[in-house]
Amino acid sequence: MSTLQEIETAALRLPKEDLLHLADTILGNLPPPPTPAGPEEILTEAIRRDAELESSQVRPLTEAAFWAGVRRRSA
Repeated sequence: MSTLQEIETAALRLPKEDLLHLADTILGNLPPPPTPAGPEEILTEAIRRDAELESSQVRPLTEAAFWAGVRRRSA
């Protein structure tokens, strides 16, 4: 068992109040989330991706490949 798994197992055995305190401490030590993109940045990125598809620089995912990726990330 890895150290991370051992820590997770031990943390999940903590009383609820201790677990909440631990979660608060860990979350408080994470970097802030990135600033969300504004409408102009989103549109620019969409246009760039569309141009890649139109020029055949990239190939679109099939529906099956899309859902397979979703399942992999959810596991």
